[in-house]
Amino acid sequence: MSQKDEQKREEILQHIHPEFEISRGRPSPFGATLLRGGINFALFASHARSVSLVIFGECSTNQLMEFPLDPHLNRTGDVWHAFITGLDAGIRYGYRVVCEQAPAPCKKDIILLDPYTRSTCGGSVWGRPLKIKRNGQQHTFRLSEIIDNNFDWELDQPLNIPLKDSIIYELHVRGFTRHDSSGVKNPGTFKGLIEKIPYLKNLGVTAVELMPVTDFDETYPGRINPRDGSFLYNFWGYDPISFFAPKASYAVQNKNGAEVREFKQMVKAFHQAGIEVILDMVFNHTGEGDEQGPVYHFKGIDREIYYILDAESKKYLNYSGCGNTLNCNHPVVRDMILDSLRYWVTEMHVDGFRFDLASILGRGRDGSVLANPPLIERIAEDPILAHTKLIAEAWDAAGLYQVGDFPHFKRWMEWNGKFRDDVRRFVRGDEGMVPILATRLAGSSDLYQDDGREPFHSVNFVTCHDGFTLHDLVSYNTKHNLDNGEQNRDGSDYNLSWNCGSEGRSSSVKIQKLRYKQIRNFAAILLLAQGVPMFPSGDEFGRSQKGNNNAYCQDNEISWIDWQLAQTHADLLRFFKLLIAFRKNHPCLKRSRFEVEKINGTPQMRWHGLKTGRPDWSAQSKTLGLQYLLQPPEEAYSLFIMFNADKKKQVFELPSLPSGRYWYRVMNTEKESPQDILPNGQEVLLRDQKKYATARFSVVLLMAK
Repeated sequence: MSQKDEQKREEILQHIHPEFEISRGRPSPFGATLLRGGINFALFASHARSVSLVIFGECSTNQLMEFPLDPHLNRTGDVWHAFITGLDAGIRYGYRVVCEQAPAPCKKDIILLDPYTRSTCGGSVWGRPLKIKRNGQQHTFRLSEIIDNNFDWELDQPLNIPLKDSIIYELHVRGFTRHDSSGVKNPGTFKGLIEKIPYLKNLGVTAVELMPVTDFDETYPGRINPRDGSFLYNFWGYDPISFFAPKASYAVQNKNGAEVREFKQMVKAFHQAGIEVILDMVFNHTGEGDEQGPVYHFKGIDREIYYILDAESKKYLNYSGCGNTLNCNHPVVRDMILDSLRYWVTEMHVDGFRFDLASILGRGRDGSVLANPPLIERIAEDPILAHTKLIAEAWDAAGLYQVGDFPHFKRWMEWNGKFRDDVRRFVRGDEGMVPILATRLAGSSDLYQDDGREPFHSVNFVTCHDGFTLHDLVSYNTKHNLDNGEQNRDGSDYNLSWNCGSEGRSSSVKIQKLRYKQIRNFAAILLLAQGVPMFPSGDEFGRSQKGNNNAYCQDNEISWIDWQLAQTHADLLRFFKLLIAFRKNHPCLKRSRFEVEKINGTPQMRWHGLKTGRPDWSAQSKTLGLQYLLQPPEEAYSLFIMFNADKKKQVFELPSLPSGRYWYRVMNTEKESPQDILPNGQEVLLRDQKKYATARFSVVLLMAK
């Protein structure tokens, strides 16, 4: 035996007491639980004929020992369980399950991951997962890992920032700091995010929404870029292998559950900076795919429990667009999802969740849409999750669209896809959008007021990870996704974008000026509208994906944040910072009720057209004025916002003010920096207090004081 092998053997043996033994154990909780003297294992497997617990001492395909579980002693109902004394943290394990009818994935030669594992091994190095040879092919292999969960949280708890005060910043853990320009010591990791907290605090956002952080296989399915032959990774991670275990390659250290500890350190650091952490959770499908996909756990345990299958053919029904659909409203699966959410809140201290394709959570065990979905209700009413932010992406890939109608409304916020589409139409100059814009600016009462919700239930966004960046939204009329290896078939064709006169990069100063003005227009509408604003990382300084509107597989400079742009486009970054600060300083932009109060008989929110008090709701109109009347001395007596999406200059009549008060300009997207937006106290007094000429395609904000 070599010295290296001897060292490995000694490392393994230190986790195993020489007098270990197996006993009956307990059927709950599911997963592996460290107890005094040993570890309790519990696995739900209702159709299993036999179950064996396989122990691995190191993260490899070489098993150390195997414990066949006695179906009489080690089984209670449909749960197989055992307590093994002499085992400690550091052990890796899996299950060998043989089913009664032995469907294809339920085979003796497959070692299965524990669905409840809090840590996995085999994926600690990005792009180089542990592989195993099965049926002549290489497959990614994961093992469950038992870790010591001790961590000193001190007095840390979720922050519970009010919904109306929230400003959400969507980011990808790896992509945010992977670029050489990020300047962090630990790029592409949880610790790398910690190094960027000062930037985020200075930007002014109140929450980061992290794209999937639970374990996934970044090497599947392994397509090639047809342009240069480079490997295409599963960069976004919307194909979960685990609902509990953080992705190990997002940690700096690569063993002994370091990813759990480093995730906690990251959350704690964000909380100390006053920033919440929201997780993008994928409960609509898994990384096992369809019949051709890999086997990690559910297929080999009981695919008819965990997935929605066709009643006759037993093929996977695909409401997710990713090959399979999780059977979310089966009682066992419901419990697993709830256990996952509780774990992330209680043990990992996260502040909220965004649910990917959340409408699938409302489908029944046959795929039908349920009137009163039990899972959505249980999440909404769960006492442990009572103060947790719940955000639904209220649609799925099979055409179910529930924006404004997501069930169990009072606890759920929604990604407002209608805000995105309507604002895009208005800003590019479509006709008939003025009354719709007014509704979106006021919090989308048409979607949320009828069922008792308020403006803060609307998560407003113009762009997100899925689709064009804000820069590309004003630079491309069509998607450019050839690098994805799918012949430009992937990604949405419904972009509602406008390239401002030239497709892609342009050397025209006139086009560039218009594009950056349009970006400021989008930002102004987003951050001055009622509801909760959200934008993706890099939009604040003009990040581009070269027209790719589906960069899920681009682990390269298409997806990585180029931090040099923060200097190149420092004027745009400044605009975002000051606009966020303005929003925070003015409660009228963060209303908690749709009902509009009155001051001396006059509504606090008033709509205007080019003439005061006369909004033009006609199809031809492309201008709108919004005034907020406010009581002094809390803030300025009035705010007046003018929106002009016309191709020509439009002159607004200014609302009259009480004696001694005057209109000051805060923001004008037509102007160059630093006059495009002015800091608090440096607003410019208007020479003409009667009217204001707005340039074509511009937004102007005035303050009376």
